[in-house]
Parts: sequence; structure tokens; C-alpha cells
Amino acid sequence: MKSLDFFKQEEIHYKSKSGSLYFYAENGVYRYSNHWGRVANCKWKIKGVEAYKNQIYYVGYAKWSDFYPLNSKEKNFYIIIEVETNEPKIFRVKEGDKTTPFLMTLEFALLRLKEIKKLYKDYKWATYYNETVEVVRNKLIYKLINSDKTLQVLKQSLKNDLE
Repeated sequence: MKSLDFFKQEEIHYKSKSGSLYFYAENGVYRYSNHWGRVANCKWKIKGVEAYKNQIYYVGYAKWSDFYPLNSKEKNFYIIIEVETNEPKIFRVKEGDKTTPFLMTLEFALLRLKEIKKLYKDYKWATYYNETVEVVRNKLIYKLINSDKTLQVLKQSLKNDLE
């Protein structure tokens, strides 16, 4: 296995209790593991693997600059909708960023992400408005990513906006 060969050639800097191997490089860290997601106080995501499965080993790499504390009180995150795919994505605000999107905690951003994905799947609610589903959905999603009001309150306010 090529990825394991990498770790045989390099000095392993850390081996976790669960068997994950870590190699620290100048600009980041390589991780060889069979489990991903929330790990200790980190959240790892695998990108570029189409059919990811737990219990299969992969090598992941993260730049040191990509690490940040998972502080549940700080509002450092915002959501952008990818226009081509209608996929909502969470981003962390970068130091010195001049733009000021509506910032939220990571926990709140994850909640919003779930709500937005559900709005793309279920659209029966939008048929009660006097507008196309796409227009209603887009207006509501815009409100969701720019407010801390509940989904129900935003749906009600949408009624006034569309009259």
C-alpha cells in the first residue's frame, strides 16, 4: 500500500491509541487513519475520495494554517451557496478579510446547513406562496444565511416580502 510506505520511510511523530499515524511536516500534518470526522478536538474531512468508507485506511493532509479552535462561542463562520450546484458550504472568516458576511458559530452554521439542504429536497412548503418555488426558496435561503432568526419566523416574514 503506497500510503503506508510513506509512513515507513518517514519518522512517525505520533501514534494515537486508536492506531492513527501522524507525520508533521513544515507546512502541515499527514494523517494515516481508518476513521475520520470528529477526532479528539479536531474535525477532519476527506476530500477527493468518491466512495469514502470508515475502516479503510487513507492518508489525509492538512496545512497548519487550516487548523483553528472549535470554539462554540466565537462567530467565525459563514455560509455561501455554490451557484452551479446549489450546495451550501461553510467557510471560516480569514484574518484581515474586509468583507463582512453574517457570522455564526460553527454549531449554528451546521444547523443552518442542515436546514438549507432540507429546503432543496422538500419544496411543498413553497407552493403556498404566490411565487415560483425557486424564487421563494432563494429568498428564504438568503434570509437563513444572513440572520439568526428561526426558520419558522423567516418563513412567516417571507410572506410579507412576497405580497
